[in-house]
Amino acid sequence: MLFQNRSPVANGLPAALPRNKQPRLPVAKRPSAANLVLAALPRKDYQRLLTGLLEPVGLTYGQVLYEPAGRIGHVYFPNDCLVSLLTAVDKSRTLEVGMVGNEGMVGMPMVLGIGISAVRALVQGSGTALRMTAARFRAEFRNNLPLQRALFHYTHLLMAQVSQTAACNRFHPAEARLARWLLMTSDRLHADEFRLTHEFLAHMLGVRRVGVTKAASVLESKGLIDYSRGHIRILDRKGLEAAACTCYRIVKNLQDGAQA
Repeated sequence: MLFQNRSPVANGLPAALPRNKQPRLPVAKRPSAANLVLAALPRKDYQRLLTGLLEPVGLTYGQVLYEPAGRIGHVYFPNDCLVSLLTAVDKSRTLEVGMVGNEGMVGMPMVLGIGISAVRALVQGSGTALRMTAARFRAEFRNNLPLQRALFHYTHLLMAQVSQTAACNRFHPAEARLARWLLMTSDRLHADEFRLTHEFLAHMLGVRRVGVTKAASVLESKGLIDYSRGHIRILDRKGLEAAACTCYRIVKNLQDGAQA
């Protein structure tokens, strides 16, 4: 396996936090149903999950939730964080094939009854989430029809995103893909400024660091973004949308339609 016995640092990505050091939120500060999958549940069902099965946690930039071929110990419902789904291109390179924000759940193989991850799940934007153990999720999903409907619906959205991303990575230039990626990140983090290094972006886009520099320079020269010391700020969102490939609008329209 390409990721076997390779640390995140060896793959050019931040190392995972030790499990016993993963930050947690105090119970008194449990977030409301900011996650759209949970928000789709009847209030009674959501409250029952919140008080008995869901655990609030803080996720930090660079934290690895799963590795390829690794066991899924928890499923995560992001509130205001962002998780990238990465696949291996070869022994040294990875490529983002999907991202999950508050519209979905991390750990979707569990919906199919599979407890092993096919991808690396890497926290791209720090924030909060609600998580449930795999064993409890398996039992709950089996008997909770509203949760089944919500996650089947999200499965469709995630599959559409993954397939569109595959086409985008094959046919569109790096600067258009970078614009799309920045917009999708902004939509899910609900922010126009976020932390991103060249190396991180290279893994997300499947290009060399020099390719990231060139693509970012093109967008910066047009006054669309400001990129400095590992931080990106979107200056002109409409201009960035115009610079992005059509894949951004295709996925966003599908997402917006699902929430209408």
